[in-house]
Amino acid sequence: MPARSSRWSRPPRALEAPSYLQAFVLSGVLTVLATRAYLQATGFPQLGGGGLHIAHVLWGGLLMTAGLGVGLVFLGSVARILGAILGGMGFGLFIDEVGKFVTTGTNYFYAPAASIIYVAFALLVVITQALRGRTRLSGPERTANALYTVVGGLTTGLTARRRAAVLRMVQGCGPDVEEAVVRLLDVVPRREAPAPRFWHRWLGTARRVAVWVTTHRWVVSLVVLYLIGEPFVVVVRVLLDAITGHLPDQQEWGALLGVSVSALITAVLSIRGALLLPSDQTRAFRLFKLALLVDLLFGQVFSFTVNQFSAVFALGVDLFLLAVVTAEYRRLRREAGAADRTS
Repeated sequence: MPARSSRWSRPPRALEAPSYLQAFVLSGVLTVLATRAYLQATGFPQLGGGGLHIAHVLWGGLLMTAGLGVGLVFLGSVARILGAILGGMGFGLFIDEVGKFVTTGTNYFYAPAASIIYVAFALLVVITQALRGRTRLSGPERTANALYTVVGGLTTGLTARRRAAVLRMVQGCGPDVEEAVVRLLDVVPRREAPAPRFWHRWLGTARRVAVWVTTHRWVVSLVVLYLIGEPFVVVVRVLLDAITGHLPDQQEWGALLGVSVSALITAVLSIRGALLLPSDQTRAFRLFKLALLVDLLFGQVFSFTVNQFSAVFALGVDLFLLAVVTAEYRRLRREAGAADRTS
């Protein structure tokens, strides 16, 4: 008697979903920054005339449609990546004009628009990281991903590395499945691995430099000092502006309050982490990481309201600090785990 299937079952998840989402987010962020830079450099020109204005949100819709179309029409991971990039560019053009759609006067320069844009991309980054760290595929899902890879290689061929990855995906899925996948691979054309491009060497060098910077002792020490001192600088600056009378000129009091509260929380967490450094470095760096996440997911939202897109530099600094702290936290956890296994 055949097994009774449920009325609805979850579609198999894509193993490379985090990479697709990452391409979507990066292309979207770069599109927003490039659009704002171009419009500011050209004096915010208007495309159209005679009462018409062709807003770039329309181009965003066109690109999102193109990205969706690529994913619907073509098979393979290359089509998925291209669709993600086109969709991300379209989303960037769309979300860049959010100020027009949340104000009665269709104000493109609405101050909190930058915060809305930041929150949208921050949530996408959080989702991407959650998928990257918690994607545990079942046996049928791994089989589906292996077959999807095989289908994508029918026209272009598969390299030896991709073939090995397909076989690893179906390990433990049953002898029948493994044998069937091996037979499918036999009919897929073989392709030599592409020769290293000229930029691969530069990327490798950049990666090694990044690892050295994020793990070097004196860099870590400077980051810790910055984490402890920078929140106090922010709070003191706000207090001085209040004393000197500069704050009444500010229009976003709520955003200033949010920046100050975030700085205080970050300061408390950083000081607590500094006090734990002599006795428990792992917990200390976990608190440093939490302090940075508070600033990134809470404080920067209000910073973009106060400073609009000039807060991008501060965001870049926070991301660098988070990379250093995360690398050190992982190193300490590995050392602690190794010590527990040997004891």
